[in-house]
Amino acid sequence: MILLHPLSDFIESNFIIYSAQPNYYYEGKCPQTGEILRLPRTPLAEAIADSLMQQLEQDHLYSHEGKMYGILLVELPNGEQRVIKAFSGLLNGNSMVTGWVLPIPGREEVALLETQILAKLAAIKQEIITLEQIPEKAEYKTLSVEYTQQLQTMSLHHDHSKQQRHKQRQEFYQTLTDESLTTALEKLEAESRQQGIDRRNLKRHQNEILQPLQQIITSADRKITELKQQRKQLSRQLQTEMHAAYSLTNFQGQSLSLQQLLPEGTPTGTGECCAPKLLNYAATHQLKPLAMAEFWWGDSAVENKVSGEFYGACLERCQPLMGFLLSGLKPNQVEIIHEDEWLIAVNKSSGLLSVPGRYFHNQDSVISRLCHLYNQEIIAVHRLDQDTSGILLIAKDPITHSQLSQQFQQRQIHKVYEALLTGSLAINEGEINLPLWGNPDHRPYQEVDLSRGKPSLTHFRVMNREGDYTRVEFVPLTGRTHQLRVHAADTRGLGMAILGDKLYGYHSDTDRLYLHARELRFQHPHVEKIFHLQVKTPF
Repeated sequence: MILLHPLSDFIESNFIIYSAQPNYYYEGKCPQTGEILRLPRTPLAEAIADSLMQQLEQDHLYSHEGKMYGILLVELPNGEQRVIKAFSGLLNGNSMVTGWVLPIPGREEVALLETQILAKLAAIKQEIITLEQIPEKAEYKTLSVEYTQQLQTMSLHHDHSKQQRHKQRQEFYQTLTDESLTTALEKLEAESRQQGIDRRNLKRHQNEILQPLQQIITSADRKITELKQQRKQLSRQLQTEMHAAYSLTNFQGQSLSLQQLLPEGTPTGTGECCAPKLLNYAATHQLKPLAMAEFWWGDSAVENKVSGEFYGACLERCQPLMGFLLSGLKPNQVEIIHEDEWLIAVNKSSGLLSVPGRYFHNQDSVISRLCHLYNQEIIAVHRLDQDTSGILLIAKDPITHSQLSQQFQQRQIHKVYEALLTGSLAINEGEINLPLWGNPDHRPYQEVDLSRGKPSLTHFRVMNREGDYTRVEFVPLTGRTHQLRVHAADTRGLGMAILGDKLYGYHSDTDRLYLHARELRFQHPHVEKIFHLQVKTPF
């Protein structure tokens, strides 16, 4: 049984990936170190998954039910790359299917109990369905409608009769006297009493017919409640037994049961999703994960998912396990180009945040990685856009941060950027002086605004022209958000977006934003020396 599939099972040897930028990260916090560990869903992983979808489409075995499928791109000890694949839960009632990774260890230990409990659950389900469909419910509903209509008809008739009697009384008082008046009024009262008797008789008859039916329905509903409680208890029993038996292994070689990992309990099915299956298999077979992708295939009505769409780790079942499962993987590194006892300078890669974002999914950043590395608080002196690469300056203490920040505010720090523009620039050098304003209704977009904008000044120099592109050196004299990107793209500036800048006009696929902070020159706040840092432009 082949489990380690060659890449050629999914993609051609000449397959081209136009972008290496991950579209999603599986991530979790390491229980021991607190570091954020990440595994990407890369375009290559998605291409492999797309090919798997095409294979599934050709086999009716995979069209019977909707479920999650996943692939994990792994590296063997000899450096070769292979692919393993998994499905969530059972596939047509089977936990083991040729070519797919095995279920989490432990299921076989509770197989008999699982079979017994599942049979009981199926019987309970059928009994509930039978009780919900007893004929007395339909009969009660039909008769209730009929009696309601009869009472409404009778009420209308009685109201009309009452009005007629009122008119007749007035006439009798005007036309009759003595015994004849008394006789006529008694006749009207007798008619009124009879109508009251008729109404009470109808209600009594309604109760005599409906009450026995209601008792049967109430008894059935009580039984349904009891059966649902039994079902809940059996499911909880099975879940507890399975979670005590299921054992997950991470890349540190540590194995723990689901019960140990999540002592407060988890939803049914935890541990049976694709991601835990794939990562557990990789960890127990010395396979290094490189990228993973999960997608839904089949019926979309079950969990309101779209067949063929990619999805991340499910919040209830998979996400709580991610930190443990990824433990032992080497954390993402940051390239440090200078360090002393007061400050750090790094060469930030494109796609990495300078500082952590507000939400759980965007906590990975230069600062968070260095905080875990140094186990101390460090402070970014300035920031680079997530998609911009290059030199980022970081302080190790508040005093250094304050002194460097003051140099930035007073424009004493010299910055040089390099970029590729999407066009051939006619002039060789110049200055762009366009005030920028951040529209609060369109964050983070910045725009040129002559009345509300803040002064923004950029010098530029053409380095060379490369076909349809122009390589430009930017020297910003101010430090506004997206300053170089807007000054390049706006028609009052250079009128050419930076290659890869989808926010300001470049909409074709590229692997990154082609903007790089190449040089930084500043006065070191403690050693009284001018530092001139430079890094190579990666494009």
